[in-house]
Amino acid sequence: MLKDYLTQKSVAFSEKLVDTDETARTEMMAASNGFLGVPFTIVTLDNGTKENVLGFDKGKLNSLLGIQE
Repeated sequence: MLKDYLTQKSVAFSEKLVDTDETARTEMMAASNGFLGVPFTIVTLDNGTKENVLGFDKGKLNSLLGIQE
């Protein structure tokens, strides 16, 4: 659902498979304070700060990415 939404909105993203990539899993655990649910999204803003999005939170994603419906 998340990948389809971002693709539909022409938002570039990279996918990391935390179930098969130990480095990605470690990175996610550090960024999320131990949360291992998916989807987990890290949005890097233009100013370099990073925002975490737990689950498919369309409202938060739209706000962070400047997507207007």
